[in-house]
Amino acid sequence: MSSIREWLSNRKKWATIFAIESLALILLGGLVFAGGKTAVDQTNTLEFCTSCHEMKDNNYEEYKTTIHARNRTGVKTTCSDCHVPHGFMDTTIRKVKAANDVFQHFAGTIDTKEKFEEHRLELAKRVWLRMKETDSKECRNCHDVNSMDPEKQGKTAQKQHLKLGNGSKTCIDCHFGIAHKEPQGGAEPSDVMVKAQE
Repeated sequence: MSSIREWLSNRKKWATIFAIESLALILLGGLVFAGGKTAVDQTNTLEFCTSCHEMKDNNYEEYKTTIHARNRTGVKTTCSDCHVPHGFMDTTIRKVKAANDVFQHFAGTIDTKEKFEEHRLELAKRVWLRMKETDSKECRNCHDVNSMDPEKQGKTAQKQHLKLGNGSKTCIDCHFGIAHKEPQGGAEPSDVMVKAQE
């Protein structure tokens, strides 16, 4: 009888220890997740994106005068609106891939205006390809083809926007110089897709 009581007592003790450890792990996991989310959110700010001079002196200078930064409605997008997917897993994957950008910063690959211009087309093609592969998903987070008023668009825009609906075109096919100047020797984003598949 005493061995049964002892066994039950030990079982309750181990169950209590297991419950406390489980709760501690859940809390620790929550803190890590919250800290990670806070860090990701911080790396999506304009201040973070322009903290390295390559972005501040090149891309940001061009962006400041575009319709995405200044317009009659006061609606403003920032770097992450276009360059970072909005879903959690897609964002995480993009941030892991962006580690190469950090490496290139410290390696000095694009640390001068001349080096940046030398690599601009290559950098742009990567972005165009990513946008082409996702059907310009980041553009579509703000721009809804079904909400567009074709009567307020030119004939060419009307025709091209119809192609968005049937899937034969995506935003980046036409709007690849919308926030940054087009690189020297720039190619159509559709050409980029063909080259990527070769």
